[in-house]
Amino acid sequence: MAALDARGVLTAWTAGAGRLLGYRPDEVVGRAAADLLAVDLPASVLPGIERREECNGRVMLRRRDGRAVEIDVHAAPTHGTRGNSGWVVVALEPGEPGSRHDTAAALRNWALDQMPIVLGIYDREKRMVGGNEEAQRVIAAREEAVLGLRPGEIFPSLIADQVEQLMTQVIRTGERSTLEMVTPLPGESHAHAWSVFLYPVKDPAGTVRGVSTAALDTTTQYRARQRLAVVNAASVRIGSTLDTVRTAQELADVATEQFADFVSVDLLDSAVGDNEADPRRATAGVLLRRAAQQSVLDGCPESAVEPGKTERYSGDSPLARALVTGRPSRYAIDNPDIQAWLEHDTARARSARAYGIHSLIVVPLLARGTTLGLAVFLRHRTPDPFDTDDLLLAEEITARAALCIDNARRYTHERNTVLALQRSMLPQRTSPHVAVAVASRHPSAGSGSGAGVGGDWFDVVPLSGGRVALVVGDVVGHGIQALATMGRLRLAVRTLADMDMPPDELLTHLDDLVLRLADRADREEGPGAEEMQTAVAGEIGATCLYAVYDPLSRRYTLARAGHPVSAVVAPDGTVDFPELPDGPPLGLGGLPFESVELELPDGSLIALFTNGLIESGESGADAGFDRLSRALTASGGTSSLEQICDNVLDALLPGGVPSDDVAVLLARTQGMDASQVAIWDLPADPAVVARTRKMAIDQLAAWGLEEASFVTELVVSELVTNAIRHAVAPIQLRLIHESSLICEVSDASSTAPHLRRARVFDEGGRGLLLVAQLTQRWGTRHTPHGKIIWAEQSLPTGH
Repeated sequence: MAALDARGVLTAWTAGAGRLLGYRPDEVVGRAAADLLAVDLPASVLPGIERREECNGRVMLRRRDGRAVEIDVHAAPTHGTRGNSGWVVVALEPGEPGSRHDTAAALRNWALDQMPIVLGIYDREKRMVGGNEEAQRVIAAREEAVLGLRPGEIFPSLIADQVEQLMTQVIRTGERSTLEMVTPLPGESHAHAWSVFLYPVKDPAGTVRGVSTAALDTTTQYRARQRLAVVNAASVRIGSTLDTVRTAQELADVATEQFADFVSVDLLDSAVGDNEADPRRATAGVLLRRAAQQSVLDGCPESAVEPGKTERYSGDSPLARALVTGRPSRYAIDNPDIQAWLEHDTARARSARAYGIHSLIVVPLLARGTTLGLAVFLRHRTPDPFDTDDLLLAEEITARAALCIDNARRYTHERNTVLALQRSMLPQRTSPHVAVAVASRHPSAGSGSGAGVGGDWFDVVPLSGGRVALVVGDVVGHGIQALATMGRLRLAVRTLADMDMPPDELLTHLDDLVLRLADRADREEGPGAEEMQTAVAGEIGATCLYAVYDPLSRRYTLARAGHPVSAVVAPDGTVDFPELPDGPPLGLGGLPFESVELELPDGSLIALFTNGLIESGESGADAGFDRLSRALTASGGTSSLEQICDNVLDALLPGGVPSDDVAVLLARTQGMDASQVAIWDLPADPAVVARTRKMAIDQLAAWGLEEASFVTELVVSELVTNAIRHAVAPIQLRLIHESSLICEVSDASSTAPHLRRARVFDEGGRGLLLVAQLTQRWGTRHTPHGKIIWAEQSLPTGH
């Protein structure tokens, strides 16, 4: 035992104290008790000393031989008769009676004080009656300064309102409650995450006497969850389309939700285009285009570059350095490299000052060894600077976005290549024709549909006699193989059309061609053989509709192979889908095709299309036919064909971009006037040839075509003579004056002449050679009752 006066000077020293520390009374009495301490008094006993209350604690004392010893002590204040006061301190050696109990009590006190959980005890009026040392550290105030205060008088108002509401609930119900909150500590700018547990304090009778709070700092776990949420969002939302700019915007959107306050994504122009970029070769700086940006502030006011604009970064800037090295980096705004860069970029320097930007991360976009651009992450509203974990997170989500952007870039390049190939295989523009006026559209499937470029096609083929063939087809499948098959079919149709085959016969030959292509694909081996077979034939192969319009007879003859029927709009606006035998798709073989012949008045509108037009909606083909009928009716008979095309696409394609390729071909009929045709029935008499030449020359004079008399006289003479010599009556001569002059001689024989080279002493064989040399083109057209030999010669401009 020892006694101290009010100044802390030892006034009494017992023998037990001497045995404990090795000092005699005369060596310590009169000295300051603090001289015997090996370390300062523990914080747990200081409040009791200041309030002059009895207190227990463990202190570290210094023995006379210099060794430190840890002692459990009990201190009690004394009051003298003359008003002087002091302390009596009792020390218990380890192992003495009562020391275990006192040590356990001290351990409990120390454990509560040193627990890394903020503990607070409140009475029924929600006034603080106690707390541990961690609570004092967190609220930055000693216990006596906050005793008797409510949470609203200690913490920020918003947090306090939530805490007090839950306290009231706990006191009323006697049940525990929890609260998750994010708030900064007093005197700190960055926020902490807290898990708060509120539980009632009850007496032995079970009556609620107060409420206690235990708050655990979960900032580390909270930030880890935030980063994980960003990674999860990036994995789901970045790369939802094969669009470069959209993917860049998705990166910016995801990163500004829980990670950065502003994000910009700049892409190298050369990397987005067809040529890959190598920023390591940049000496005068790196040119980048702003692809996307996002901010926690409306309108991205801190941005120094508008989306779509380009900017050149100097070669020594941190951004250019990241592109060259391919390594991400993070900076504080006061970093010397950042400050040196901002000195030469006044717009960014003003933005940094105006919005308080304090931290940034620069990450290059790298994918498959190719540098695509740069992502920059800024913080100005979030007080915490970026740390090492944030750098890793930025690198991870940027790497995913870079891969998706590279996929989109490669897809765009391949798609543009296929589209260019498709455009080269389709008629870019149709030449004016006397029989019909035409307009067409061929919108390709949108890049986000996943369908790819398809094999839909159309064509307008001039035929002999002023007639015209209208054809539309669709190859099953997408991609290069479908385009290759489409090119073969279109070339085959043109070749067969030049042979003047009727529609049903032409489709039969086309069906045989598809079968041969499929058979060849079956025999081929190696890469692409299976894809080729599927593209050529597959289960339903290709479809086609072939139609011929004759402006002289106004007859429209058509046949189809598994293709949707065409629409016919009368001059009064009535829309009809003529009944047409549904032939099998091309590639099945063995089944016949049938033609239908219609007579159309002048000014009729013919609409041919592929199934992508009528099946673009969700309600099926029947509803598509109804929408097409309404669109054609609404367009009216006086609208231009180009306007009608636009109206049809607007009505049937939601959003203007089809989910599959679409081909639309519109043709307005314009019959030939009787004054443009001259017809003579001729007897099978050689003497009639001279008279026929005279009639033809007179007709040319009536048309004002005297300049064509010489060639026409020769052609008429040769064709009529051949018909009289080698063919069968009846024989007929027909002259047609349209954009060219057509001479036709028909007979009842099915034997067609052929061009040959006559030998020196041959009497015949030179006539057709002269006809072929002097005319633009010539040929033979078979009819149900014989054939027609025709020759077409061009006319001078103005005729």
